[in-house]
Amino acid sequence: MTTRTFLVHGLLAGLLAGVAAFVVAYTVGEPQVDRAIALESAGATADHHEDGATASHSHSHDHGDDAAVSRTTQSTLGLATGTLAIGVVLGGLTGLLSAVGLGRLGGLRPAASTALVALLGAVSFSVVPFLKYPATPPAVGSGETIDSRTALWFGFVAVSVLGVLAAVAVARWAARRWSGVPGTIAGATAYVVVVAVAALAFPKVDELGGFPASVLWDFRISSLLTLLAMWAVIGAVLTALVDRTWRQHEAVAAQRAFAAAL
Repeated sequence: MTTRTFLVHGLLAGLLAGVAAFVVAYTVGEPQVDRAIALESAGATADHHEDGATASHSHSHDHGDDAAVSRTTQSTLGLATGTLAIGVVLGGLTGLLSAVGLGRLGGLRPAASTALVALLGAVSFSVVPFLKYPATPPAVGSGETIDSRTALWFGFVAVSVLGVLAAVAVARWAARRWSGVPGTIAGATAYVVVVAVAALAFPKVDELGGFPASVLWDFRISSLLTLLAMWAVIGAVLTALVDRTWRQHEAVAAQRAFAAAL
């Protein structure tokens, strides 16, 4: 199996994952976005009546149908484009990393090795960063801090991904020195230590103000479900494709060996 095979499988898995993420985001996430926008609009209207002038809402956004891109387009074509693009990129990267990890993750067969790579990618790239900097709806946060908040998120993602790579290296070293189980524990411990220190070192972001907790909770749950759906499909489809290809190669090799023996 070549790196190209893993990449093609990863791109296909990512495309299907993007479709799945779009379905989840549209059915579960978009209603929460609409609720947040409605609350933001209601607050802006209240400010307008209170001040007797056009409200100066420090973190308002133009999401209505009179925006440059209408809300309908944002929630359909825009959402689909975003989820498909992210899915393909993550799927391709996961495929490439699965090719690199083949034979380097103990005695795991290709399917198990690929599944492990997908799991590590989901944890390090999405789940753990989400725990530190969870998604926030459009009505939350000041527009003046968008750049800094984005930089913090990318920085923490980088630390988390580098941490899991370091954890794999530690696990391989410990497995050679002791055995598989202590090696796995050592790697997991190393990753937990890295992200725990990073979580304490990175500043908190608290710009919720008086935003309703129930709406915020529902929005974050829907965002997490979208991420999990994407990674679940990437992992399942990529693992299945790799396993099928590997079995085909094994069958061809067995046939050639049998023919040679004759």
